[in-house]
Amino acid sequence: MIVTASVLIGLIIALVSNRFRASYVFVAAVVVLYVSGEITQAVIFSNVTNRSVVILLLLLLSSLTLERTALLSWAAKTLSHRSYWQSLLRLGTVSAVSSGMLNNTAVVATLMGSVLKNPFHAPKKLLIPLSYFSILGGTLTLIGTATNLVVSGLLEEQGYPGLTIFAFFPVGVSLLVGCGLIVVIAARWLPDEPVKAESLGDYFLDAEVDVGSKLVGKSVLNNGLRSLDGLFLTEIIRDKQLISPVSPSELILSGDKLVFSGDVSEVKQLSTFDGLKLYVEEEFEWDKNLVEVLVSPESVLIGRTLKEVEFRSRFDAAVVAIARQGKRISGKLGECSIQSGDKFILAVGDDFKKRPNLSRNFFLLSDKSVKSPLSLLQNVLGIVGFISAIIVATCTNLDLIETLSGFLLLCLVSRIIDGTQLRRRFPFELLAILVSALCIASAFSSSGLAIALTQTFESMAGNLSPNWMLVGILVLTILLTEIMTNTAAAAIMLPIALALASTFNIGYLPLVMAVAYGASASFISPFGYQTNLMVMNAGGYALLDFMKVGWLVTATYIAIAAVVIPMVFPF
Repeated sequence: MIVTASVLIGLIIALVSNRFRASYVFVAAVVVLYVSGEITQAVIFSNVTNRSVVILLLLLLSSLTLERTALLSWAAKTLSHRSYWQSLLRLGTVSAVSSGMLNNTAVVATLMGSVLKNPFHAPKKLLIPLSYFSILGGTLTLIGTATNLVVSGLLEEQGYPGLTIFAFFPVGVSLLVGCGLIVVIAARWLPDEPVKAESLGDYFLDAEVDVGSKLVGKSVLNNGLRSLDGLFLTEIIRDKQLISPVSPSELILSGDKLVFSGDVSEVKQLSTFDGLKLYVEEEFEWDKNLVEVLVSPESVLIGRTLKEVEFRSRFDAAVVAIARQGKRISGKLGECSIQSGDKFILAVGDDFKKRPNLSRNFFLLSDKSVKSPLSLLQNVLGIVGFISAIIVATCTNLDLIETLSGFLLLCLVSRIIDGTQLRRRFPFELLAILVSALCIASAFSSSGLAIALTQTFESMAGNLSPNWMLVGILVLTILLTEIMTNTAAAAIMLPIALALASTFNIGYLPLVMAVAYGASASFISPFGYQTNLMVMNAGGYALLDFMKVGWLVTATYIAIAAVVIPMVFPF
């Protein structure tokens, strides 16, 4: 029990600190539990083949085919309307319904471009609602979010029956309607200002002064580095020392690294200075082939520098500029650690679109696409085939593993998607997190820690009614979700919920559903859910923008869930 408790505390601290990748933290926790004898090989392998994990992987791979169809692109075109309230209604309907069946990260990535180009309303009035509606849509079905599938898998591991596809719908639709109304009302508090894709100060560019440059020995002012159009010299890196702010009288020396901020479209000015070399080399036609991308939360680049990952050779592209959540980036760009949500302006070579690792690492924000359009027949097969797979699994004895496997086979045969794309987009990190969470939950229960915590809660709860216990479980899960991953929150709270139900001799389903819905509620922190992080970067939001809308959505979410869950799943 002591070992398991120590591992769990270490896991929470590591996740909250956000210094390490979540997958590494989870795997390390499992290794410690395995070495200490808390879990066995049999437990690990049984979790790898857990039915809910397999279904989730098949769903994610199946959703890739729908990403390639015209469905989401068509839906995105219907979002714009002169009436702001009509636009919000359309946005909420499309994103919520899509997220009920698809990966909501893909939904937000697809619809975000349409929102940014909305001709009638400022994107900042729409992007946060887009993320919130996609989160709420994920609560509609078992397959709407990974959290629901994890909860179902944990139940089966404990010997309980799994959850059905539409078991979540009655509560989910109540949350969608109630919280959606609050989102529409509170959206008027969001800033009503335009979003510029390349606004001043957003991007940072890197250049180096060559030996023999005519800039050497002259001041910043005399070199004309203070009179650039749309660009500003923010700092100089000299012999690993940072000079910031830069005085107009500061002399330029050979080997100085100059960091500029501002409008990337004005970058060509820098090439007019003798001996000033951009981070982009001459083989890239950076003045012709610029592409804007967003670093995916699933990227293997996160936590590493551009030099460490050999960015140029890996992607046949060079980073011209970097933007990071409106924050200042200090130091040479090639030596900065890459973070989830970073925006890059890339100068790309001829082979850029052919690289097999693009879609896993980036969301393309420019109009250029690396995907060729599907034919009408392929679009029909992809859309109708996926819907049929869900319906057949719901109405017959076949389960989702069988129907989704058949759908993927159909997609491969009809060339809607190929094996290379499936292999490239296979969610290895998510698989590691899910399996690790299941293993940790198993140790949590078998070690007696869940029972010990339950006894503590029992003494604290006293004579509280089951409904108040449900509220406590719900609120605690939401708090954990805001500060760590939703998967970890579900894995920690579900054994406690089951133990409480057993101890107090009440129905387990209400408490289980409280954990499931609580783990999906991330509205206050932009860092609690990847769709929030995506829209934060695209819209240039501040933390306060999420908080002033998110707290009201969260309070409404708790109130609705606390009332509706016991009605649908009585104790």
